[in-house]
Amino acid sequence: MVSIQCKKRPYVPRSMRGRQIMDQKKQVQQTFGKNASKYVSSRTHSTGEDLKSMIDWLRPTKDTVALDIATGGGHTAKALASHVKSIFVTDLTKEMVEHSRQSIDADNAYYIVADAEQLPFIDHSFDLVTCRIAAHHFPHPEQFIKEVKRVLKPGGHFLFIDNVSPEQEMYAQFFHTFEKERDPSHARALSIQEWSTLLNRHALRIKIESSRKKELEFREWVERTVESKEKQGEIESYFLDASESIASYITVKVTDDQVDSFTVDEWMVIAEKR
Repeated sequence: MVSIQCKKRPYVPRSMRGRQIMDQKKQVQQTFGKNASKYVSSRTHSTGEDLKSMIDWLRPTKDTVALDIATGGGHTAKALASHVKSIFVTDLTKEMVEHSRQSIDADNAYYIVADAEQLPFIDHSFDLVTCRIAAHHFPHPEQFIKEVKRVLKPGGHFLFIDNVSPEQEMYAQFFHTFEKERDPSHARALSIQEWSTLLNRHALRIKIESSRKKELEFREWVERTVESKEKQGEIESYFLDASESIASYITVKVTDDQVDSFTVDEWMVIAEKR
């Protein structure tokens, strides 16, 4: 029997939520700290049409001062560095900042350990803010969006890319279950509708957006954060035991009873601060 079970989030008393958020952020630091080099070399993070498209979408100039939030392996900042005046590269995890600095290796990049929900910058500091494949780790997404708005200059742009939750509850529960089992630092991926609501609520007007099915190679994906072969097997069994409807939705590809790949929903959007 597969031990992974799909559960709805339990009610948490208000007095415990602050500690829960702190524990979540410590989990992020632990997970990314010990796996920092894997995220730098990860094909999922270091390649992708979104990295190619964002320059065309943004059209940055040599006057642009940019901020990359939760940089991870530094791939977004690396792609932008040669197109902007300067870029501030931030992450909650010190090891990620150190590895991204080695990878980016740009004279106009500045590296800071910083919390996405408490950015250490004064108001209206940046022409451009980016955040790619990271926000599903943030325990308080609305606070993150508030901070983005705060540090952006009027008329500035926010580039957001992340895995998003399916709108259908059955698919969403399956998605969040395997994400959390594979990576305890996963908090919750919002749906496109939820993100759109937050952006609009905080005067960030969507200018252009695109969604796609992103294919992930299963073995690289699971081994990035799970060392136990037994745990890897449990997660693989969870995919193999998925209903026909779910397997079709996430496009599970199987060879000889082994999962080769699957897909997740990804959303890319540029919003302008009003």
